[in-house]
Amino acid sequence: MKFPGQRKSKHYFPVNSRDPLLAQLTQQPQPFSTYVCGIDQTLVDIEAKVEDELLARYGLPKGNSTLINDQQAHDLYHELKSKEMISDEFAGGTIGNTVHNYSILADDRSVLFGVMSQNIMVGSYAYRYLCNTSSKVDLNYLQPVDGPIGRCFTLISDCGERTFAISKGSMDKLTPEFINKDVIQGSSALVLTAYLMRASEGDGITDAAMTAIEYAKQADVPVVLTLGTRFLIQEDPTWWQNFINDHVTILAMNEDEGEALTGFKDPLLASEAALEWCDMVLTTAGAIGLYTAGYAEDSAKRETSHMLLPGAIPEFNRYEFSRPMLKDDCETPIKVYAHISPYMGGPELIRNTNGAGDGALSALLHDLSANTFHKANVPGSSKHKRDGLCYSSFSQVCKYANRVAYEVLAQHSPRLSRGLPEREDSLEESYWER
Repeated sequence: MKFPGQRKSKHYFPVNSRDPLLAQLTQQPQPFSTYVCGIDQTLVDIEAKVEDELLARYGLPKGNSTLINDQQAHDLYHELKSKEMISDEFAGGTIGNTVHNYSILADDRSVLFGVMSQNIMVGSYAYRYLCNTSSKVDLNYLQPVDGPIGRCFTLISDCGERTFAISKGSMDKLTPEFINKDVIQGSSALVLTAYLMRASEGDGITDAAMTAIEYAKQADVPVVLTLGTRFLIQEDPTWWQNFINDHVTILAMNEDEGEALTGFKDPLLASEAALEWCDMVLTTAGAIGLYTAGYAEDSAKRETSHMLLPGAIPEFNRYEFSRPMLKDDCETPIKVYAHISPYMGGPELIRNTNGAGDGALSALLHDLSANTFHKANVPGSSKHKRDGLCYSSFSQVCKYANRVAYEVLAQHSPRLSRGLPEREDSLEESYWER
């Protein structure tokens, strides 16, 4: 388990860097490893530059998102491949991206539940999915299916307009029997996407997700939900509010999804409203940056040394140096907020915004899992006099999530190929010391 982000004071983290003399004098516990697990619709993102004639021939309205069947997907993929029109093929899926990035950042295990084609040919999209997923992601619990995984074609016209063709394949065929109770209950967090709750009749992935949620709640494992798209939320925001209130510990969303859920356009007010239903919120807001919001114990609150920020809630970041806690673990809970602007103003050139939110969430999950890891391995640390939800403060989680989101934006893939640098190769080294 790597340290989440960078810090001068690490409370003997990693735990094997403790005083060797002290290690001889005291009995050392067996090292305890942690992991996160997630459930996803396994799919690949296929990107190609096409002529308008191809869109018309396949009946794909330009600029829209259209569902296509397996045969259409097969024909489209074969044509794009044979004519060498495909520019990129990525392993996709919100949760697949998140657990991959978590494993890259933490250099540790994660577990993915979903489906995978039983018969895989070299060069196929299922093959690409496996090739582009970190070896630290445990795929042994995937359910084998007869048929393809999901495919999302991003077809880019000469004018830059993007048209989406989506083939579900068998990505929603996951059944509750393939959700391992012991794995779920032994994890630091269960991470899900809102898409899982809207499976078609005959598909089992919604039942599988609800089974996993019940397992997690029985063992007090935090349930983390990322909303995915505003269009899904705005269909029935009240249903989602009730679902989050009943099942979710941490909510991740962007400003559009936050508005659809809460009715507030301001991401800070949307985050505050969402705290009525869950314990912590991560809100990405594009060029504005990102927010974290949650609860802390009033008697343990820590005031910031940063400039107090104006906003819909005046001086909202006053206690951003506090650590997040579950509301029920607080004797006198107070709401705490933090914000950070994009790292270095954001990348000079952004080729693809896909995956930035997933990257930010993976950083939060790393910090949450690091807290479990550290508490188990260094139980006497001053860090754990109170039960914290995360290892770091709201401010530090913001900082780390922001840095990871930048790294994803600076590349053309939603999945990190390497962890963050040990030292920043810019004047922003002071970023971690702020």
